[in-house]
Amino acid sequence: MTLTQQERTATGTEDDLCASVDRPHPRPAGQDRYSISEVAAHTGLSVHTLRWYERIGLMQHIDRSHTGQRRYTNQDLEWLAFVGKLRLTGMAVADMVRYADLVRQGDHTYPQRRALLVATRAEVTRRMAELHSTLAVLDFKIDMYTTTGEHSA
Repeated sequence: MTLTQQERTATGTEDDLCASVDRPHPRPAGQDRYSISEVAAHTGLSVHTLRWYERIGLMQHIDRSHTGQRRYTNQDLEWLAFVGKLRLTGMAVADMVRYADLVRQGDHTYPQRRALLVATRAEVTRRMAELHSTLAVLDFKIDMYTTTGEHSA
């Protein structure tokens, strides 16, 4: 998948918050041909999941060796890191596939991509507020049991 400057930034090719600093590229550019098992080990995704991502269009068609084995690149690893971030937001797989399709269509889809990310951000913000509220209740109960020793519900 050819990434635009926006996706390179969003997927970690540029120094930004989406970069997988904890998981640097195993090989330098030009020497970055990874087997599916190497990608699975690097990303923590299963081989089955990687194949499924390709089948549903979440990833572009992956290059193949002369023997038919998939050969992933650093750019593919960056895309997978970004997809991992999207998964953590709770974005639906269908929306992730839609986003990937918009990327493939080109720069003229920036408004649609932005709208999809804005909607996802709003949902993440809502869920975070809900979790903060839940955390406050837990902290209250923990404090109550710690300071008073009471055992009420």
